[in-house]
Formats: sequence, C-alpha cells, structure tokens
Amino acid sequence: GRRHTAVQQMARRSICSSARRQVENKVPQKQKMFQEDNGMPIHLKGGSSDALLYRATMVLTVLGVGFTLYELVKASFPQKKD
Repeated sequence: GRRHTAVQQMARRSICSSARRQVENKVPQKQKMFQEDNGMPIHLKGGSSDALLYRATMVLTVLGVGFTLYELVKASFPQKKD
C-alpha cells in the first residue's frame, strides 16, 4: 500500500515537471512573436494556420449572410399556388 503511493507520487512529479519545462521554453518565444510590431493584426500573427482559419470563417460568414438574405427575400414574396 505505502510503496505504491510513493511510486505514484514520483511518476506524477516527473510528468508535471517535464510538462512544465516544455511550456516555460515556448512561452517567451510566443510572447516575442505576438508582441512584435510588424503591422500584422493579432488574429493573423500565428502564421498560415491562422490565415486559413480566418479565411474559412469569412467565407462561411459571407455565405451564411447571403443565404439568410436570400431566404428572407424568398419568404417576403410568397408564391401563389394555383
């Protein structure tokens, strides 16, 4: 019983410390990248994946607004059924 918990604590401690070490290394680089004054908007500073997400969001938004307007116009002029 007692030995088992000691092994668990050691395993947990090594997992936590190694994860913390990796995060600490990346944060200053990310801060430098996002704080760099290069005239680029913050939502695109993450690179090509950010640009792709942004374009996809814009396309879906424009299509959604267009479809909504189309449906509203279609609904405001009901067709007479003979």
